[in-house]
Amino acid sequence: MANIDARMLGERIRDARKRVDMSQEDLGRAVNLERTVVNKIEGGVRRVTALELSDIAAALGVRMSTFFEEPTPALVSHRSSQGLDTVDSQIDTLLAKLASEVEFIAKLGVHELGIEAADAVTRAGITPPSTSAEAEGLAVIARALMQLSADEPIYQLSDKVAGIGLFAFSRDIGRDTADAGTILLRRGGVSLVNSHMKIGRRRLALAHEVGHYLISDEYTVDWRVAAHSDSDVPMESRLDRFARALLLPKDALSQKWPEKVELHGERRAAILLASEFRVDMATLATRLKELRLADSDSIVSVRGFRTTQADMVEMNLYVPLEELEGTTVPRNFALAVLQLVRDERISRDRALELLQGTFDDTDLPRVRERRPDEIWNFVS
Repeated sequence: MANIDARMLGERIRDARKRVDMSQEDLGRAVNLERTVVNKIEGGVRRVTALELSDIAAALGVRMSTFFEEPTPALVSHRSSQGLDTVDSQIDTLLAKLASEVEFIAKLGVHELGIEAADAVTRAGITPPSTSAEAEGLAVIARALMQLSADEPIYQLSDKVAGIGLFAFSRDIGRDTADAGTILLRRGGVSLVNSHMKIGRRRLALAHEVGHYLISDEYTVDWRVAAHSDSDVPMESRLDRFARALLLPKDALSQKWPEKVELHGERRAAILLASEFRVDMATLATRLKELRLADSDSIVSVRGFRTTQADMVEMNLYVPLEELEGTTVPRNFALAVLQLVRDERISRDRALELLQGTFDDTDLPRVRERRPDEIWNFVS
């Protein structure tokens, strides 16, 4: 924890308040302080007592220790570049908390977290793609970093991205908000995917965030993935292309699409490929268009195809567990938390907080009862 003065503590209280879109008056009312007192605390003019700080942390939904920890650099850079009055979205607040939790685990040096996997991305020296061809090339690099062959489907994308130091969480934050967002950490990164979307769009959103992570975008919030035009936001358009190329590799699709159309017709071919590569029909149609594998009429048809229960039975389609559904935490992150519980380095309550409701107390490992003589192992 850092030693900070009243001014810096006040700034961190103010930043935390703004992240939850709370006014000074609202915060004062929640902790039984006048608005002018809150203003003086945030300005560093008036010192805050420990009890007041505890109440403020509870009102803002953060741990008190957060005010004394070094903030995530990417968040600081993002917020200062847009001014202190920036109104943060819901995904902003969640990303800030998730970034803090991952860095907390990383500082404890738990091997299971696998944060060192991020070093391979740093060594790769990746530069942002400036053309569609470079976006396709970046997808090839990403697959190599994730130890995938050039043409195989990515069955659990969230597990694969953890292998390059990107921790993908999901949370249902509603319809009228962002698809996803990403923060770079001191080592590695954190993405949050809005699980309100259907599975295909969730995977596409995460694939897009992988692009941001690889080109070292400090802080991004994507309000609508794959809704960009080349002329409006060229980099976002390039990363859309990257995301589709990551999920639907050029060589694989170029070979399999004509083969399956010849054998089964367009509808069955589209259903089989969308199922195999776990993408939605819109993504498949766009990919067929950009690779010039189908004419305009076929593209329109593919967009309109829907997989029915009868298709799933008749085509013997494999239906995997829903990826990134509801609230999820990365497998490596969960493994690290469980190890900390076994080692008695964090409390069970803290573990459940970190695991965000995906575990309950009975799911946590039981701590081994120690013999009375073992106490001497902890005394030096």
